[in-house]
Amino acid sequence: MQNHPATEGSAQTVPALPSGLVAFVKRECPTCSLVAPVLARLAGETTLTVFSQDDPSFPPGTPIVDDRSLEYSWHHGIEAVPTLFRVREGEIVGRAIGWHRGEWEELTGVRGLGPELPEWRPACGSLSVDPDRQAGLLVRFAGSKLCARRVELAALEDEHEAIFERGWSDGLPVVPPTEARVMRMLQGTTRKPDEVVAVVPPDLVECTVEKVAINAVMAGCKPEYLPVVLAAVEAACSEAFNIHGVLATTMPVGPIIIVNGPIRRAIGMNSGMNVFGQGNRANLAIGRALQLVVRNVGGGRPGEVDRATHGNPGKIAFCFAEDEEGSPWTPLSAEFGASAGTSTIVLFTGEGPRCIVDQQSRDPESLARSLAASLRTLHHPKLVMVFDCLLAVGPEHSRVFREAGWTKQRLIARLDELLRIPGTELVRGAGGIAEGVPEHLAGATLPKFRPNGLRIVHCGGTAGLFSMMIGGWASGAIGSEPVMKEIRP
Repeated sequence: MQNHPATEGSAQTVPALPSGLVAFVKRECPTCSLVAPVLARLAGETTLTVFSQDDPSFPPGTPIVDDRSLEYSWHHGIEAVPTLFRVREGEIVGRAIGWHRGEWEELTGVRGLGPELPEWRPACGSLSVDPDRQAGLLVRFAGSKLCARRVELAALEDEHEAIFERGWSDGLPVVPPTEARVMRMLQGTTRKPDEVVAVVPPDLVECTVEKVAINAVMAGCKPEYLPVVLAAVEAACSEAFNIHGVLATTMPVGPIIIVNGPIRRAIGMNSGMNVFGQGNRANLAIGRALQLVVRNVGGGRPGEVDRATHGNPGKIAFCFAEDEEGSPWTPLSAEFGASAGTSTIVLFTGEGPRCIVDQQSRDPESLARSLAASLRTLHHPKLVMVFDCLLAVGPEHSRVFREAGWTKQRLIARLDELLRIPGTELVRGAGGIAEGVPEHLAGATLPKFRPNGLRIVHCGGTAGLFSMMIGGWASGAIGSEPVMKEIRP
């Protein structure tokens, strides 16, 4: 999207650097200002060319090339200033970064440089690597590599209203996906923009890395979030997860992203206080980006293919990190075969979270019974073996199990025992409730969840004797399976 025609083009060719000494500087850099007299001396005693990034009159007394466009700095990979090169026939044969008297004297062959200066001073960041300028420089100098169609907007047309009118929003304002923003987003992955990530239902449209990046921009993601979004899109579009069915069901469910591994901390995700709530950019933007891909690429819009009777707020964005460091148990990803230290997502189909309150239990058996009593009510206390559940155990509840030495496997096994229910309580009509299982199951004892249908994750704030349960959709071949994907850079 753009408010004016894009500058189309390919990578530009920049003339080679001139032979002799070449310096890259900017006036706002204290070290560059410090060495200005040294550069003036070198200009009088050697062949020197200075490329100035921000002021074509700086430094005085030197031959200056105006590089405020940053064309030379960008093409020659200048990361810090001052940078001093020795160039021979277009080839850089020596360099010094920052100010170090000995290095400059060796590189230039001039002795006694800057006797009044300190021996060493560090360099400053080059304007050509300023994060706020990177995307624009990529568009100008690398040439556009984007394939998505451009949508031209009139000069006075409001970008946000235009996005609403075209149906690209989830109901909230989105970030306009300009070419510069999309190219900056693509810096977050090593994958090529035209690589096909998945075929997105329900319209079965091929979705490239570029298209994911566009929706990640709209969702408010940072580039470093993009690998997580890509993994989530791959998982959602797998046959096992069945995103088409998740959309088409009338139940209030949607994809939930649980993140494990080092990337949680690297990108600043929340696994603690208010873990399912507002306030954390990574959690919300990643979850929202997946939903926008399904909407804008796959065509999964509410009232059309999305047939949820009520829906839930998590269908805007539902993504969180597991608190692995505070957990007494192995992370959720380990249950799917991930090795320790691997960054992964697990995609689970779920409704909105429901709170389980037990502020009195101080022994694991009592707390397990509380959890089981609440879990039995999931979706309906008389419906069993159809719906999976994600049980989010809070730190104060997990402490009870930690101190008693209960493993995750022991807790799940005990919950399974407590949730084996006589068929006489479950059949249709029992308790005066028409809902239930068929009459022929009256003599059976049935588990609430199928094998591996109950998954446990550890997260939440450290204050409050609460846990949360998230009910799933129809499980197995008729519904959706949780899917784990490793996060690739």
